[in-house]
Amino acid sequence: MPDSSITIVIADDHAVVRSGLRMLLDAEADFSVVAEAGTVADARAAMADHAPAVLILDLHMAGDTSLAAMPALCRAAPDTRIVVLTMQEDPAFAREAMAAGACGYVLKEAADTELVAAIRTTAGGGTYLQPEVGAKLAASGAPDDRPLTRRETEILQLVALGHTTAEIADSLHLSVRTVETHRSNIQSKLKLSRRADLVRYAIERRLIAS
Repeated sequence: MPDSSITIVIADDHAVVRSGLRMLLDAEADFSVVAEAGTVADARAAMADHAPAVLILDLHMAGDTSLAAMPALCRAAPDTRIVVLTMQEDPAFAREAMAAGACGYVLKEAADTELVAAIRTTAGGGTYLQPEVGAKLAASGAPDDRPLTRRETEILQLVALGHTTAEIADSLHLSVRTVETHRSNIQSKLKLSRRADLVRYAIERRLIAS
């Protein structure tokens, strides 16, 4: 395994789901699935044995609740980033999962298009909220007290200065999809959806000159 590999543990109580996810992730040259787990207890043991960069965690596994166990998992392996993979579209679950320590939230139906980006983003120290879920979270108007990350602040500045998504992606050497995800997270955290409101926020915080 190359030193640069992103090590991953897959935790889901359905073997067929784990198998499908392993096939998806094994196609990435810099990913290494080091273990699979069918229960929260098995996931905890795999984290202790392998100290993976990322844990892919099903939100509801038979016989246990991943959501309740997440804070303990984070304490046991603080360097492991947790990406929740779930069928729950309700933004309330996303809010609870992120508050409990998750760094990413992806719907199972979109795993083939979203999960790889979520793993790369979270392994790099960022957060990843699937854009569709992020939009619902922003629309819900519920509080989100998480501060903006350094990358989100950087993107907010560029948005406020009038740069397009494509220009921001090119400037920061990111994909357009990644920039869209960051922008969705920004809107969710700030409860602001219009560019004019984002500009006003940036000016008030002196992120850009008025």
